[in-house]
Amino acid sequence: MRSFLSDKATCNSHGQDSSYFLGWQEYEKNPFHEVQNPNGIIQMGLAENQLSFDILESWLAKNPDAAGFRRDGVSNFRDLALFQDYHGLPSFKKALVEFMSEIRGNKVTFDQNKIVLTAGATSANETLMFCLANKGEAFLLPTPYYPGFDRDLKWRTGVEIVPIHCSSANGYQVTESALEQAYEEAENRNLKVKGVLVTNPSNPLGTTMSRTELNQVIDFVTEKEIHLISDEIYSGTVFNSPGFVSVMEVLKDRKLENSEVWKRIHIVYSLSKDLGLPGFRVGAVYSNDEMVVSAATKMSSFGLISSQTQYLLSEMLSDKEFTKNYIKENQKRLQNRYKKLVAGLENAGITCLKSNAGLFGWVDMRHLLSSKTFEAEMELWKKIVYDVKLNISPGSSCHCDEPGWFRVCFANMSEETLSLAMERLKSFVESITPLSQHQRTKQAYKKSITKWVFRVSYSSDREPEER
Repeated sequence: MRSFLSDKATCNSHGQDSSYFLGWQEYEKNPFHEVQNPNGIIQMGLAENQLSFDILESWLAKNPDAAGFRRDGVSNFRDLALFQDYHGLPSFKKALVEFMSEIRGNKVTFDQNKIVLTAGATSANETLMFCLANKGEAFLLPTPYYPGFDRDLKWRTGVEIVPIHCSSANGYQVTESALEQAYEEAENRNLKVKGVLVTNPSNPLGTTMSRTELNQVIDFVTEKEIHLISDEIYSGTVFNSPGFVSVMEVLKDRKLENSEVWKRIHIVYSLSKDLGLPGFRVGAVYSNDEMVVSAATKMSSFGLISSQTQYLLSEMLSDKEFTKNYIKENQKRLQNRYKKLVAGLENAGITCLKSNAGLFGWVDMRHLLSSKTFEAEMELWKKIVYDVKLNISPGSSCHCDEPGWFRVCFANMSEETLSLAMERLKSFVESITPLSQHQRTKQAYKKSITKWVFRVSYSSDREPEER
């Protein structure tokens, strides 16, 4: 039967066998529910933002015309139901670029004629790969990186990923030496490097890139005469300092608008994380290169956003009072939820990388490994999934160089569910961690105090009878 199918249909490069996706499969077999299945697996491997749905629902209730496909009380359903070309609704493109600017503190502006609408960031990233690289050519990515990139960037395009090895020793910052080493590795593999792709803020780290890092990367791609893709789909989730700095802001600060590198830097954006709407499938490519915009627009025919979705969101994002309130309140809620995650982890004797963005924590469980190996990491991960019943993502699925790190999502569940997850994790850690000498001494001291209080109390109770 395989001989009747294409090589693409039978190849195994999709990445579906990654532990990142396997954890999802286990969750789907036994999903947690507060009432119907309280002992099920809690999904902590899905980076969804469900903390601000009430704000969105409140806007919809106050603006029934938008949800009912009406304008000024008159139905525009027929107009939206008829064929729309792949350039997208001008009103939505205008509202989207203005929202992107607002998230960036209006420090940069975007031209709606340079944006291409796609069915989510997955489609946007793949489209850029098709535009910028040929099969067998390479992009450099800092580690750890989003596991889905193995599918999004490689599967259908044939493009190769070469890791830029980053270390926990410096908080996974991208360094000049790491960039050069990755470039040399690609050359040693006879791969032509076409560009660098960074996620800022980072998935899975939940950190933003500094200006120093961004300047280093811009200098690097300028010197090598290659492209830079900045995936900024988490830009609106920054909840703590340092704030978010877009690559476009750095370019403009350096007055590089008329330079050659200006056309080789591209941005990927989406409303899946910042607005919490992954099911709406709204993504975008932004590029200063007219040829890239033209080619990407043609390719977007294979993954369009429905006209109904565009109309609804154009109305929502054009409401500046709404967007201002949403951005502020959503970031506040993310910050509070992140604090609860950190507190719950600390209560279980676990720490995580200091984050200031995203929907997850990069959690350090190296001390729980039976050995400093990725085999031990997988052993620990299986216990957490099958025994503790928490689906988290092991660092190896994110191509982390060091075993024992895990991505743990916190914004796709209720506060009560997060507390339950932390209780389960604490019980598990206590069951596998031998007591330290300090803990044993502390417990022995508590027992001796209890016995002494009991003896004093007993003597006091008996004294009247003995007199």
